Amino acid sequence: MIVQTLQCPSAESPTTMPRIGFTASRKVGNAVARNRVRRRLRACVAGLAPDAISAGVDIVIIARRGTLQRRFSDLEADFRQCLGKLKVLSDASGPNHA
Repeated sequence: MIVQTLQCPSAESPTTMPRIGFTASRKVGNAVARNRVRRRLRACVAGLAPDAISAGVDIVIIARRGTLQRRFSDLEADFRQCLGKLKVLSDASGPNHA
């Protein structure tokens, strides 16, 4: 999986909810496989605390072939690690919010 982020311009309100998009190309597999991958990625996002991602951030998650075979717990850990490296996790998403 690849995670890309973009901070909203300062003209927009910084209190807006983060926007998250998912994409899976045909390289991932047929339509059934692509939809399954997107559902798994959505579940990773849903598993975070509601305030875990900083406000005013746009995130695009790009699925890769290995996303379908990866264990879900590993997928969640990878996603959380990506967000940490990109510095988009809010302070409220510490160890007590996992």
